[in-house]
Amino acid sequence: MTDDEKKQRSYRRPVRAVLGALSGALAGFTALAVAELVSAGVRPQAGPVVAVGSAAIDRTPAAVKDWAIRNFGTDDKLVLQLGILAVLGLCAAALGVLSLRHRRCGAGGVLLFGAAGAAAAISRPDSDGLTDALPSVVGALAGAALLYFLAGRLECDKPTPDRPNRAAAEDDASPGPDWDRRGFVIAASAAAVASSGAGALGRALNGSSSRNAVASRKDVVLPFPASPAPPHPRGTQLRIPGVSPFVTPNKDFYRVDTALVVPKVDATTWRLRLHGRGVARPVTLTFDDLLRRELIERDITLTCVSNEVGGPYAGNARWTGVRLADLLAEYGVLPPSKGGPADQLVARSVDGMTLGTPVEDVMDGRDALLAVGMNGEPLPFTHGFPVRMVVPGLYGYVSACKWIQDIELTTFDAYDTYWVKRNWAREAPVKTQSRIDTPKPFARPGAGTVMVAGVAWAQRRGIDKVEIRIDDGPWQEARLAAEDSRDTWRQWSFPWQATKGGHTLTVRATDRTGAVQTDKRTRTVPDGASGRHSVVVTVE
Repeated sequence: MTDDEKKQRSYRRPVRAVLGALSGALAGFTALAVAELVSAGVRPQAGPVVAVGSAAIDRTPAAVKDWAIRNFGTDDKLVLQLGILAVLGLCAAALGVLSLRHRRCGAGGVLLFGAAGAAAAISRPDSDGLTDALPSVVGALAGAALLYFLAGRLECDKPTPDRPNRAAAEDDASPGPDWDRRGFVIAASAAAVASSGAGALGRALNGSSSRNAVASRKDVVLPFPASPAPPHPRGTQLRIPGVSPFVTPNKDFYRVDTALVVPKVDATTWRLRLHGRGVARPVTLTFDDLLRRELIERDITLTCVSNEVGGPYAGNARWTGVRLADLLAEYGVLPPSKGGPADQLVARSVDGMTLGTPVEDVMDGRDALLAVGMNGEPLPFTHGFPVRMVVPGLYGYVSACKWIQDIELTTFDAYDTYWVKRNWAREAPVKTQSRIDTPKPFARPGAGTVMVAGVAWAQRRGIDKVEIRIDDGPWQEARLAAEDSRDTWRQWSFPWQATKGGHTLTVRATDRTGAVQTDKRTRTVPDGASGRHSVVVTVE
């Protein structure tokens, strides 16, 4: 072999690998695009990325989920999906390189990924059965066929006198002078265009499938509540820049759930089934059935159990809905304290999520709601349209089921819900907490009067006192804003005479039972974080 031939071969070797990786990546893209199109005929949640992502969420340890929420916030699902796509892309490229020597093995690898997606789809709690496997299966078949075809275009033609057998050609580790360049370029280009079109069409069709739900929400006219919320007392909202507003706007209200695709439910076809132990007359209700009932309106602060001390996952809104206790009592349900056989209410969402709420808490007189409205409008889709549960005083994972479609009365011994199976507590009353909203951590205010302000909450108990400590000094009482109710958070402020230098500001709250917010720091698992919020600032 001449020196020129050696140089040519060494040049072609990486070129072949790049073309193989490109073939694999294109096959993976085709598989996902075709799956997207097929999912439009099944349901968006059956797509492989959503199915695998949802399965990953289900199997992720609670500590890892807590870390993701803490570090990525409401972008945790986007990060997960991007991670899945990145892994799939790398695996597809590797299969493309493998197919240069073993076409069937490369194509078979694509089929294995399709099988994994299909298995994830049909294993979901909200699965519609084997039809959910179709997007992954059809997409994998399309991707495998394309990879097999493109790998064939990168092979040399039949043996020639100067290239006696195919094995020798393969040992060259580069396409020979007679590999099908034109066929590869045409096939790859056509596949890229067709796949892009299929993916775009699939996204458009999946978008159109939610139009009925969007239209049904636009058509909702919430009746005036029979028991409206009283006006907010004067002074509930402090006029201090940086403090959280007393009422959290819908667009700013925190969202923490496991749904990679926000369910968009058509209110005209939505149904709620009520059944189980102690239900004398099982019933199925429509959305209009709920709107015809007596509605109440209440201000209630919700808190996520994943909220770290000082974290953002708390918000206050004005909710409109049906009193859940009245609905349960109408169909024969009694709380355990009055002889009822069920101590757990299991709420099921359209996405398969299950939440367990103590029946005693729902029926003890608090304003537990099947909510249909939020801050004067129908629930946003991200917050549970058409109907969700709202129970003051309990963390959301045991009370705030969004997109609810089923209520079963049972016992804690008979059934463990989604989060309980993942080592979270069965019962989770909200802990007394307070937060410094301003100044922010590492702020650099000027010397003189600095307004320290924030919010405190102890739902069902109410806030009695908030205190501030500067460095290791004595606790000093802050000024409380007016209280709306014991089920809402309360703003507070403290005029600090700041001196130059670094300082640590710490806050604690005392609820109406006399309990002082503990200084013992715990993580969110299993029943919510505890401790006191501090910020470090430098006064200039």
